[in-house]
Amino acid sequence: MTPAPVIIAIDGRSGAGKTTLAIELAAQLRNHHKVALFHLEDIYPGWNGLTAGIERYVSTVLTPLSRAEPATWTSWDWERHYDGDTRVTLPAEIVIIEGVGAAAADARPLLSAVIWADSPDDIRRKRALDRDGGTYEPFWDQWAEQEEAWLAADDVPHAADIRVLNNADGSATADVMQALAYLPALGPALVPELAARRGLRLRAERLDARPDAAVLFENLYGGSANAVWLDSSNADVGGADMANAGSPKPSAGAPAGPPPESWPATQPSPATVRSRFSILADDGGTYGQAVTHRSGESVITAGSATARVPGPFFRWLDTVWGRRAVRTPDGYPGDFTLGWLGCLGYELKRETGGTDVAAPTPDAALIFAGRAVVLDHVEGSAWLLALEAPDADSWLATARAAVAASTPDSGAQTAHAGGSNGVVRPVGAAFSSRDTEPSYLAKIAAAQHEIHEGNSYEVCLTTTLTARLPAAAVAPWPTYLALRRKNPAPFASYLRFGGLTVASTSPERFLKITSDGGMRAEPIKGTRRRGADPERDRQLREDLETSLKDRAENIMIVDLLRNDLSHFAEPGSVTVSRLCEIESYATVHQMVSTIDARLLPGSPRAEAVAACFPAGSMTGAPKISTMAILDRLEEGPRGLYSGAIGYFSLNGATDLAVAIRTLVTTAEAGDGSGQPSTAELTLGVGGAITADSVPDEEYDEIRVKAHGVLSALGADFPTD
Repeated sequence: MTPAPVIIAIDGRSGAGKTTLAIELAAQLRNHHKVALFHLEDIYPGWNGLTAGIERYVSTVLTPLSRAEPATWTSWDWERHYDGDTRVTLPAEIVIIEGVGAAAADARPLLSAVIWADSPDDIRRKRALDRDGGTYEPFWDQWAEQEEAWLAADDVPHAADIRVLNNADGSATADVMQALAYLPALGPALVPELAARRGLRLRAERLDARPDAAVLFENLYGGSANAVWLDSSNADVGGADMANAGSPKPSAGAPAGPPPESWPATQPSPATVRSRFSILADDGGTYGQAVTHRSGESVITAGSATARVPGPFFRWLDTVWGRRAVRTPDGYPGDFTLGWLGCLGYELKRETGGTDVAAPTPDAALIFAGRAVVLDHVEGSAWLLALEAPDADSWLATARAAVAASTPDSGAQTAHAGGSNGVVRPVGAAFSSRDTEPSYLAKIAAAQHEIHEGNSYEVCLTTTLTARLPAAAVAPWPTYLALRRKNPAPFASYLRFGGLTVASTSPERFLKITSDGGMRAEPIKGTRRRGADPERDRQLREDLETSLKDRAENIMIVDLLRNDLSHFAEPGSVTVSRLCEIESYATVHQMVSTIDARLLPGSPRAEAVAACFPAGSMTGAPKISTMAILDRLEEGPRGLYSGAIGYFSLNGATDLAVAIRTLVTTAEAGDGSGQPSTAELTLGVGGAITADSVPDEEYDEIRVKAHGVLSALGADFPTD
């Protein structure tokens, strides 16, 4: 029995470039497949025949082809305005059908994929008339009216798997090919194309340079709609001496806490190791792509094409990440070898045992970087990474020049580096809280009741601070630079996805998986503010170090993470290498532990990440029952806060931070009535509640955690 073919419909209004796209797509697919191509213009019965033509096409062409049977159909003679000869279209491994109505409602159940081609009206008319000349021009308006009437009753664009903006610049076919590979229904048929996508060659260049990372990011990606900077912003704080367990030289006005004695001066501290690399990238170039996920659907943009893929996010991630697709360059010391970068929101918990809660921000937002700059702060070098592509040489030249121009003493442009750290505070950034102090204290009491009832051991209760401002008053980029200066952290990051900006100064690693399978989680539980003088600072640090309550919180999360890691770890490989160590940052002291494991060979890495998500330090224990308690108590989504920020590399490595100390800015367009556009700023804060928690102290802790971000904005913690 002949297997049913893969049938791809390319639909769109007249002049959208469907025919050219279909021919070029068929030519590419014929490298590995037998392809049949059908044009609906051959079957429409005249200039008033759109509806009748769709009916003929579905019954006489599509139906038999979908059964792998030859299609016998009657053509239309456009010169005689009458039925033409009888023709036969043979089935093939892949059938491409193009024309207005190719993806009509009656056709869609028989199709494997629907592509909708868009083009601006002026381009469509010119393209159609250039092709068919005077034959079509007298009937343009008549045909267009039929198209609009049909689309008013059948929203094909909304039903499309892929939408492509076909601007006749030659990019559409390559972009559609990238997007097709993401559609699950086409995966089995496109095995050769998928194999080629994984057979990538990585180019790498090492430059001896210490560029100003902020200036370099602005020079390379200041104009990019989507860009990511995974910024080890404490790497250069305190000069070369970073060996004191994450105790950088604080910014002006902040105290320098005493270094712990447990780290020999010759041994790099954990904070030094975490802060070695910074990664700067956007989604430009041949391989550049972006994905957002919301409530069970991933939308992937590849140049001019956009694909919609239903299904869980972690299932999608497993199709694009986890297998080694590139070889690590000789001499390159980093784990990131290009790939996906961005953030995962807390509401992805719906896929890992939590309930389904909708958030206003995406559940995930990532870019695929086919080229990037990696800064090695230990060796003082910049690595330029690029996948082999026609535009690789030009980008490498641009990146070399940008690194040179961003390096101190290299010219006038570097003078911008000092100014780039200045504060540009939003005007009137008055935050309100989802919870008043009394309501938050009441929720603490409710959490303790759940603990006393045996429903949880520890509840990581959070709330959200929000400010709404005119968009013109919001300055996400200089605001982030102010944040990183005031509160440098090993997992700081700046992410821009169109109107969504994430500015994070997170000190906490969620999960790291190296390319060879090493796994590490480093939860933080226990926080004290920095003191106003060295003696007071020492007392606060000692208070945290000797706090039985904070140690109990930390140890409970360590046990939870040991369990999370064990799901995909080699038996016996889970170990706790550091327990309840104190690390000091510019505004806080933190209690940190380290859990290590080794990934079981052959395990799906995306599922290993999912098994640990969300971070146990942001839920409590046991995780699933406690998340349900939190849904009831918090009465709203967390969004990106409490999720993760980092990368998924082409060599199978990942390094993700917990999204805390994180300011999220969402631009909102005006409603068209003359009202100015606005922006919403959100900041999540919270803390672990145990049976021994003192409510007033817990409320003071969330004020301390919010201080590092709010003070950089010139804002105060809300009082009502």
